[in-house]
Amino acid sequence: MTSTSDLPALIERWFTDRLIRHRGSSANTIASYRDTFRLLFAFAQDRLRRPPSKLNLTDLDAPFICAFLDDLEMRRSATARTRNLRLTAIRSLFRYASFEAPAHSAHIQRVLAIPTKRCDKRQLETSKNRLILA
Repeated sequence: MTSTSDLPALIERWFTDRLIRHRGSSANTIASYRDTFRLLFAFAQDRLRRPPSKLNLTDLDAPFICAFLDDLEMRRSATARTRNLRLTAIRSLFRYASFEAPAHSAHIQRVLAIPTKRCDKRQLETSKNRLILA
């Protein structure tokens, strides 16, 4: 990747080459990741006043991603579990970008360092002779 303005091309390669061709990701995973970026791009258009096609990799910095995740929880009433799922999709893209755009490794590492939010884990319950997932 030669320029930070190649974000649309980077995302296209990430979806087609990385997720579909190399990882063999399920249709549900692809749909979930697609939805994450639809929400992120709508948030970016609202905040940055630029269409997704004009975004740069450097526009998606750690404070911006954190603001997006906070917005998910506040305005969309997303749970911590959903927030973490959206963060997983973003991290996947940025791990791919670390190989495609090594000149931006410091920027990428700051995004990858965003912590997940703690949430309650599901408890396993037992019924007489069998284990039931809650």
